[in-house]
Amino acid sequence: MVRICFITAEGQRIDAEAEVGAVLLDVAQAAGMPLEGTCEGQMACSTCHVIVRGEWFAKLPQASADEEDMLDLAAGVTGTSRLSCQIELTDELDGLEVEIPDIFRDMQIG
Repeated sequence: MVRICFITAEGQRIDAEAEVGAVLLDVAQAAGMPLEGTCEGQMACSTCHVIVRGEWFAKLPQASADEEDMLDLAAGVTGTSRLSCQIELTDELDGLEVEIPDIFRDMQIG
């Protein structure tokens, strides 16, 4: 199992667990996080944007050019922003902390 801590826009910490191989978006939605994932992981929107905390960002595979393009459309992007639909959980990510942004914009869907 992989433990994940979601930090809401209000600063509340929500702990969740998932199997290795699970996609972070699915785990976040199951934990009640307000991530739409409108495109269902096809990288055609930015409604699953999260901010990966601290040292965890370096443990993720590099974002693809397509993911970077979609992040350009997201509001509140930081240097450690990622699309949660593109993060597959591994043993190395046990304890992962991600912030849920408090602002939303997805220019692909208006």
